[in-house]
Amino acid sequence: MAGTRSQFTEQRALLAMAVLAVIVGGLVIRPYLQYVLFAVVLAYIWMPAQKRLERFVRPLTAALTITVAAVLVIFIPSIYILARAVQQGLQLIEALEAGELNTAVIEQWLARFGYDISFEVGIDTSQEPIAQALQRLTVGTINIARGVPDVLIGLTITLFVLFTLLRDRERLRRWAMDVVPVTDDLCEQYFADLDRLMWAAVIGNVTVAAIQGVLFGLGLWFAGFSNVIFLGVATFVVGVLPLIGVFAIWVPLAAYLFATGSPLIGGFLVVFGSIISVSDFYLRPAIIGHSGALSAAIVVVGIFGGVVTIGAVGLFVGPVILGGVKAALDLYAEERN
Repeated sequence: MAGTRSQFTEQRALLAMAVLAVIVGGLVIRPYLQYVLFAVVLAYIWMPAQKRLERFVRPLTAALTITVAAVLVIFIPSIYILARAVQQGLQLIEALEAGELNTAVIEQWLARFGYDISFEVGIDTSQEPIAQALQRLTVGTINIARGVPDVLIGLTITLFVLFTLLRDRERLRRWAMDVVPVTDDLCEQYFADLDRLMWAAVIGNVTVAAIQGVLFGLGLWFAGFSNVIFLGVATFVVGVLPLIGVFAIWVPLAAYLFATGSPLIGGFLVVFGSIISVSDFYLRPAIIGHSGALSAAIVVVGIFGGVVTIGAVGLFVGPVILGGVKAALDLYAEERN
């Protein structure tokens, strides 16, 4: 009896130590959590290439090669594209503040449909909020410049975590199965569920949104638009959201073109935008499949909640986290019943 009581006390002490260790570790990781999760996403994307390279070279060499490739293929182009998108977005805000939009023609066009709207009054009343927004953007830009060392530290952490995940993936997998107090079969089932979630959220949604953003940007460039990088990035962001998609971008642009006397370009944008929007119904099932790994509610709540709590990487991992919680609860319900 005393031995059983001692064993029970020891188990509770070990559980308390494990919980305390997780809490302390979480506090240490919290400032750079989004960079760690970004490394997890990149590791998942590059894992097939890692496995192929390991047929010819050692895991360490393969992981190092892929890490360098990630810098050249993902990091540098992404930083350039985001910098240009921010620059073009600021130019649009300045044009709005300067009143360079042809609002009179738009008002006349809307009046034909019974909408009496005065953009001049709206812009005049919005001068102060726009000025405040520009001031916040300026301050934010200065803060970003000041925070460059933190960003560099975060990206360095991403590279190291990416390298470790690629090189030691099997060791980490076995460690996770040993630590989690469930059977190996349940662990394998849960890993399979997470794999489906990652495929749907990262490879599926992000790939579809990226294809649509690039195609729409090329279409805008062909039509003679400026600021195509900003509009392409905006298309990518809304393309990740189900049921919204690129409609949120091309419909207002086409309406503006028709209102300002450019029906030819507006018609082209309607046709081209409609094709890209309809392609969503074919690209998404072709890439993701019909597994139903992520519902629309999980995607939307996961994206917005992930961006707020984690940062930009929450756009990708937020739905996976919510889906992982659901998968864990489903496994618990199956075992309990």
